Amino acid sequence: MQYFHTGDGIRLAYRDDGEGIPLLALAGLTRDGRDFDYLLPHLDGIRLIRLDSRGRGASEWAPASTYTVAQEAADALALLDHLGLTSAAIIGSSRGGLIGMLIAATAKARLTGLCLNDVGPVLERSGLERIGQYVGIRPAGLDPADAARRLAETSAGFDGVPMSRWEEEATHRFAVKADGLDLTYDPALRGAFIAAMEAPPVDLWPLFDACAGLPLALIRGANSDLLSAEAAGQMCARRPDMLFADIPGRAHIPFLDEPEALDCIRRWIGRLPGA
Repeated sequence: MQYFHTGDGIRLAYRDDGEGIPLLALAGLTRDGRDFDYLLPHLDGIRLIRLDSRGRGASEWAPASTYTVAQEAADALALLDHLGLTSAAIIGSSRGGLIGMLIAATAKARLTGLCLNDVGPVLERSGLERIGQYVGIRPAGLDPADAARRLAETSAGFDGVPMSRWEEEATHRFAVKADGLDLTYDPALRGAFIAAMEAPPVDLWPLFDACAGLPLALIRGANSDLLSAEAAGQMCARRPDMLFADIPGRAHIPFLDEPEALDCIRRWIGRLPGA
């Protein structure tokens, strides 16, 4: 684990593995860089940089008002600056993909390509409401084994996932404390999420359209409740050159080591500058 400080003084954690084309991995709302642990062993010729966004994982908690996509995009660019990288490709899961699209719209020269994991410019309200049911709420009365079983039982749309994977997921999503399991992120993210849900809707299509000219890929869980098949179809229609994989037996979000996901990611990497 390595660390750097943002412009407003927040200490953020990141992992930097491999050599080759720089690929910045950005996780979802309540997740951190460990989400990409499953992908790392399958990459060749890639320098995978996994950021824990502010308030998540091993990164420092920050004022709740700074838990925004705009600030987290600035943090991602600050990490590139810290590493001396003028540009990088981004693979973004859920919120991480929104960050990638915002960077395409505001700092396109820093971006060499974008791979979106189960996210796009249209987010289904039902999926957001499901996330709102748990974000910022500490799990009660669970140990790691209980948590793995609970994940297996409640993760609708995930088919054929072995218990060993849910056990790994439990270690990623929960911290073990003396009095039970705790969150791996700042619970103040709940307030930021609710505020965003209550705000007037924003048209995100301009952010997607800002990716014009960049190598683009979309991975979708076939059972996703956040990114609909209709929205994915509209994205493909706007970008016929975009690589697309619909992952069977997966909801929000695919793990990224599924064969279909790996094939899409590798083909996308082949289109990046320097490949």
